[in-house]
This record gives sequence, structure tokens and C-alpha cells, in this order.
Amino acid sequence: MLFDIIIIGVDMKNIYGITFEELENYFIEKNDKKFKAVQIFDWVYKKRIKNFNEMRNVSKETIKEMNDNFYFDRLEIIDKRIDTDVSKYLFKLNDEEKVEAVVMYHDYGTSICISTQVGCNMGCKFCESGRLKKRRNLQTYEMVLQILMVEEDINARLSHIVLMGIGEPFDNYENVIKFIDIVNSGKGIDIGSRHITVSTCGLVPKIIEFADYNKQVNLAISLHAPNDEIRDSIMGINKVYKIDKIMDAVRYYISKTNRRVTFEYIMLKGINDSTKCALELSNLLKGMNCYVNIIPYNETSHIEYKKSDKDTILKFYDILKKNNIGVTIRREFGSKVNAACGQLRSHYEEG
Repeated sequence: MLFDIIIIGVDMKNIYGITFEELENYFIEKNDKKFKAVQIFDWVYKKRIKNFNEMRNVSKETIKEMNDNFYFDRLEIIDKRIDTDVSKYLFKLNDEEKVEAVVMYHDYGTSICISTQVGCNMGCKFCESGRLKKRRNLQTYEMVLQILMVEEDINARLSHIVLMGIGEPFDNYENVIKFIDIVNSGKGIDIGSRHITVSTCGLVPKIIEFADYNKQVNLAISLHAPNDEIRDSIMGINKVYKIDKIMDAVRYYISKTNRRVTFEYIMLKGINDSTKCALELSNLLKGMNCYVNIIPYNETSHIEYKKSDKDTILKFYDILKKNNIGVTIRREFGSKVNAACGQLRSHYEEG
């Protein structure tokens, strides 16, 4: 389409991939007024225009400047599944690739879990999205558009963002940081940093780099095992970054941010759900500013792992609790709409 020819032929930038500071610097470098960035971000993110020509308090020259150097874009919602407490979206990107986002309705607000990559190379054997390998990183604007298009579809503001969908966020670090800057900015989407959570399976150098990031964004570690033997068998990343290295990085993050860390723990029947595992996990996390989020496994037809029994999950919870480890059991969302990460995409890709 003509749209694509323009993008390829001219060095134009997607407006949804530009941070407020970058737009300010753009005008400063042109010896122009940086206040124009305030006006433009207000039109783009507060008034939600989709064409620069809609801006009313901006000069014609500035509108032309924006049209010549920046462009708007959209994703296509090709499927939407609705349950009582969750809505799942499947987006088609401009290159025909597909990613998912899941909206969850809580008592405290409405959260969205977004994707950061097309596929994933981290090798978690229980994960549907990782079964279809990484094809590319998402660009910043493709992550921002997941937020904007869902808010438009539900006609409401999202209160919380979780980067825990398809992909490993820290494997797409620069685009993810720009995304956070845009959605956190008071001039942009304006979601508080403490309402944003980034989940990683344990890329140690990026955990350390993230600790030095100057925003109070939450960190979640997809741990899923209390020792290297089990974790090696279910998570490929553990062959590169062992649990002790991850714990060292998490302690550094806590020391730098004074933020509590979440450890995600999917309960897999007969794999990581024993009393011994619960006691090992308690010892591993003892004294750390953290809590464990126990996640009942969402089974898929392509993967052989099974969900732990309810009684087993409750027993695991009780052991952590008795050992003074903060712990919650995640409420199960969207079992009727293929809400597990990657399920809807794989349904479309493989039939």
C-alpha cells in the first residue's frame, strides 16, 4: 500500500515510537520552540487524534513539518475473545505477523498484559508463545498501539500495564524502555511507574541495567523452580544464568530501588509442586523483599505439562506462608478464551 512505500522511501518516524524528550530535542535541533512537543503530545495522547491535520492550536507550518517527518499507524484487531473477567485481543502487524494482548478486570482497576516480541527464544518448555520461536522484536510504537487500541475498544482507561505477554521484554530492552517512557510520561499515556510491571525469565545483565533505570517500575522474575536441576529441565535460560546469579541481580535491584520483587511460580503437576520444592523456595527467598505469585498452569493442547491439583497448590501456599514468605495465588483468568500466553496466536498460525 502507498503508506508502506512512503515509510520505506522517506526516513519518517512513527509518532507512537517517539518519547516526549525526543520530540522536544527534535524541535530544539531545528532552533524551534520545544513547547511544540507539549502541544503535539497533548493532541496525540490526550485528545487521541489520528492525523496531524486535526491539530487546531498548531501552526500550518508545524503541521506540515509533522506530516513530512512523522506518521501515524494502526494495528488490526483480527480476533477478540471475551470472558466475564477478561478480554483477549489478537493483533495483526503491518508485516502480517501476529501478537496478543490480554485485558483483565480487577477490583482495583483494569490491567493489560502486552507482548514485546513476535515469538520467543527463551526456551521455556511449558510456554505456548515460546513454542513458536522468535521472529522479530516489536518496535516501540507496536507496543504503544496495543495500549491505545485497547483503550479505544473498551472506551476506558487502563490502570495497570504488565509486560508479560509473548516475548522476553529484556531481549528487546531498548524498545521496552522507550515504551515505558512514553506510557509513563505525564505528557503521554500517563500510567504511573508503580502500575507498570516488567517480567523477565532471568536475563541477569539486563536486570542489573534495569536496576539503574531511574523509574520505580516493578520487576517480576519468572522463576518457576527452587533449584537449578528443575529449572534447567523446564527453562532453557537457566543453562546460561543460574539461580544464584539471578538472586544476586535481584538483590542489586532491591538495593538500588527499594522495590519489592515478584517471583512468578507456575505450578506444574509432578514437576515443581512438591513439599520439598516449597521448602527449598522458602529457604531461597528468606529475608528478601519479595513475594511469590503462585500461578495455576493454563494447559494447552500442544504441551504435555498439567496443572497442579488445587489441594497441592494450597499446601504449597501454606508452606510458604508458614515460612514468612509473602505469597498470593493468582486468580485464574480467561480459561474459556485461550488466555494463556500465545494460545490464540498459535491457533491462527497452526489451525
